[in-house]
Amino acid sequence: MSIAKLVKIQKTFFHTGTTKDYEFRIMQLKKLQQAILYHEKEIIHAVNKDLNKSEFESYLTEIGSTLKELSFTIKHLKHWMKPTRVKTPLLLTGSKSYIYAEPYGLALIIAPWNYPFHLIFSPLIGAIAAGNCAVLKPSELTPETSTVVAKIIHNTFPEEYITVVEGGVEESTALLKEKFDYIFYTGSTHVGKIVMEAASKHLTPVTLELGGKSPCIVHKDANLEIAAKRIVFGKFLNAGQTCIAPDYLYIHKTKKEEFITKIIENIEEMYNQRLENGEFTKIINARHFERLQSYLEGHQIRYGKDRDETTLTFPPTLLDNIKWEDKIMQDEIFGPILPIIEFEQIDDVVKAINEQAKPLALYLFTESKEIQQQVLRDVSFGGGCINDTIFQLATPYLPFGGVGDSGIGGYHGQASFDTFSHKKSVLKQTTAFDFSVRYPHKKHSLSLIKRFFK
Repeated sequence: MSIAKLVKIQKTFFHTGTTKDYEFRIMQLKKLQQAILYHEKEIIHAVNKDLNKSEFESYLTEIGSTLKELSFTIKHLKHWMKPTRVKTPLLLTGSKSYIYAEPYGLALIIAPWNYPFHLIFSPLIGAIAAGNCAVLKPSELTPETSTVVAKIIHNTFPEEYITVVEGGVEESTALLKEKFDYIFYTGSTHVGKIVMEAASKHLTPVTLELGGKSPCIVHKDANLEIAAKRIVFGKFLNAGQTCIAPDYLYIHKTKKEEFITKIIENIEEMYNQRLENGEFTKIINARHFERLQSYLEGHQIRYGKDRDETTLTFPPTLLDNIKWEDKIMQDEIFGPILPIIEFEQIDDVVKAINEQAKPLALYLFTESKEIQQQVLRDVSFGGGCINDTIFQLATPYLPFGGVGDSGIGGYHGQASFDTFSHKKSVLKQTTAFDFSVRYPHKKHSLSLIKRFFK
């Protein structure tokens, strides 16, 4: 079926009103939940084939996180769907004001390759909950997962409701030519601009989940043992191919050597055995492997085992004495390399970060409330953690999204429902009486109106 015809039959189905019913939405969410559970082993196998992810990482970051979001949405959907009554000004006495959440219609969801299962199903949960139809476009760089995603969707939903379009740039381009009611894109800033340009031709609203260079700051009063462990986990999970991974490390000059030692200890404890067993997540392809290799040229490697281009294995690597003009600091690394920059004054760190594009995430390790407040007040970023990394994603109560170059809009939990819902404002007026002051031909109307507006 052509993409144009697919879009047409989905819009026809949406206009039947079927997807707007609460019972229908809940049923679809539960069907999706059961389908994921049924295909769990296939999902883990596919992600392993594409990225060499271990079963632990696949369940934690792909399946478990998706199931948790589903159960949270199922639990709260009825409440989210209820019209919200808001206050009405005195001028409109007798009326009641409501906000209704209604679905946009047909949503296009374009997913990346780094978390190829979770990052296509997580926004889909929001689209279903809000009552939309959806077309999903998995990444062509993870073909095994794309196949399983298509299998799950095609076995669970009719194509006039939810379907998958597989393929590469040609298919993505064709999809973007169609008029969707909402577009949700996760990926690079470069492609995000292309998506936004295409959407602008139809005035289609978008959510862009992008990336950027997310800083990690360790002050001299931080708990170094815990900081090292949590930074190593957040940075090297999925071989650093995580949009919110700490991109670079600012460490206080007086703690630098001690902290590097602790980082190395934690890398070896967490990943040595996985590397020896061939279970460390691989780099997605040779092009990205070569890109990461180029970042090492001319730099002091403080730690890093041999890299294997044949298996695309790139072990955790630390680079020291990095400066902002270095090549590695010009773009998001998106790999298992951690550049280290030392600092003396937190003001200098804040100034340097603010001279760059706004990051998707920021991580700060300090026990000082004053420094925490200073960084939160003076640095704009999508979201982040104090004394931890990446776990801002673990709570459905926090919206996830970027700002500036790192993205537009947010999702997770109720924020996902809100993202895929248009908020329709409705004033319900009484007919029991009528204020004549509103009409221009009545005596003293202007003077009375002026009083109301003061």
